[in-house]
Amino acid sequence: MSYNKVRLFDAHLHIIDSRFPLVANQGYLPDEYTHEHYLADMLNYELVGGVVVSGSFQAQDQSYLQEALKQLGKNFVGVTQLSPTVSDEELIRLNHQGVRAIRFNFKRGGSGAISYIDKLARRVYDTVGWHSEVYADGELLAELCPILESLPALSIDHLGLSRRAFRTLLYLVEKGVKVKASGFSRVDFDIPSAIKALYAANPDALMFGSDLPSTRAPQRFRHEDIQLICDTLEPDHAKRVLSGNAIRFYRLKSGV
Repeated sequence: MSYNKVRLFDAHLHIIDSRFPLVANQGYLPDEYTHEHYLADMLNYELVGGVVVSGSFQAQDQSYLQEALKQLGKNFVGVTQLSPTVSDEELIRLNHQGVRAIRFNFKRGGSGAISYIDKLARRVYDTVGWHSEVYADGELLAELCPILESLPALSIDHLGLSRRAFRTLLYLVEKGVKVKASGFSRVDFDIPSAIKALYAANPDALMFGSDLPSTRAPQRFRHEDIQLICDTLEPDHAKRVLSGNAIRFYRLKSGV
């Protein structure tokens, strides 16, 4: 299967618009990457939708996300970061705007969220049906496992990042947790072997994400990343990873 002949739902991308607030995280501020930049990068694919994920440098600003979803249009949804004191009214408002998940970013200094992830994750699920997304490195994923496996709906960013976390990741996948097949240059293990193992553990788990514009990654997303998935899995299995699994998880119509 050739990567440019498949339908693509991008389950992990970032939009960085300098018109909206940015906050330096660990001394880092990203370059601008607007929805126009993103659509130009994806021009050669049959792009049917995607997920705009809030980065650490966007803190809890919602204005950029609402504008990005408006500009990208139908079948694009959002993942945001929120305070544990967020009101139910705000959750409902964001849900109407197209937000579908809350993100807990432990990798970039969000360790304080460990104290409230269980309560907040359950509250957003009960209130608006959102799942939670976790960005965590290595040993922390194992430490969080007792909490994570009990959450009602969850995905893990960037293949869990580390070989130290992979056994935990496989265990969570067997329990129904989803995993972003994204950020390939961020991981420290063999990606084809990991994709095969994760797909075997749960065919519904893997969801492709470009991770564009690949902020702070050693290497930017490449077209070869999609080809790697196509070369690693059977054609029908690759289609699930490249579009079908995420379309179902983000509660979009099957006709996307």
